[in-house]
Amino acid sequence: MALEREQLPLPQQARIFTISNQKGGVGKTTTAVNLAAALARAGARVLVIDLDPQGNASTALGVEHRSDMQSVYEVLVNDLPLAEVVHPSTEHERLFCVPATIHLAGAEIELVSLVAREQRLRRALDAYLANVDEPFQYVFIDCPPSLGLLTINAFVAAREVLIPIQCEYYALEGLSQLLSNIDLIQKHLNNDLRLSTILLTMYDSRTNLAQQVAQEVREHFPEQTLETIIPRSVRVSEAPSYGQSVISYDYSSTGSLSYREAAAELARRGEETRGD
Repeated sequence: MALEREQLPLPQQARIFTISNQKGGVGKTTTAVNLAAALARAGARVLVIDLDPQGNASTALGVEHRSDMQSVYEVLVNDLPLAEVVHPSTEHERLFCVPATIHLAGAEIELVSLVAREQRLRRALDAYLANVDEPFQYVFIDCPPSLGLLTINAFVAAREVLIPIQCEYYALEGLSQLLSNIDLIQKHLNNDLRLSTILLTMYDSRTNLAQQVAQEVREHFPEQTLETIIPRSVRVSEAPSYGQSVISYDYSSTGSLSYREAAAELARRGEETRGD
């Protein structure tokens, strides 16, 4: 009820997030889709860019991504304007998606020989946002679970990094590598990039391990870690198979409430940062 009543602040400029973690199965796509859906329902215009060749974010947002369609692949490799591959999501009228197709799997190799290969997504996105009729408040870029050229393009295009961390063993393994990569990109390719948000996912309150991981992450990253924790939820897992976010699939479920609360916290934090 509190979430329903709350009027979330909308940023004056688009906040561009890369959702990244080189570990697979930590909830990157789930987080991208559900935060986007929650913010769209709260009044924001939101764009999701699917940079994962599997195209799971496109599926969850009800956007076609057959291999014969134009997608983010053509934007990166053939300089197609982003506007030509932005599709409305069936999820909400204020939510849009740039789909990924399987061709993206070969983009890592094809990008190697191209001019300004790390900057291609940023140029396309900046040009699109500058000329769009109605401004976007949020952009979420869903990355593949690797640190190749696709992920580097996402880091260069974004201003903020959101890292989902699952509350399980090995959660922090590989995180130092990811942070040093963010640091390198900040120094050499994108001065504006910062790790702004960490979201704890797949939390099982019945286990001591989950509580220990959550505590450890909060100790290491007190400023960045959201108060909201995403619990393990059958509903969250089921929703994508229906081409939906958990928010439209089961609005009152714990998974839906948690992502809506996380989205509200993300919006409030952005407003506080701007106020500073």
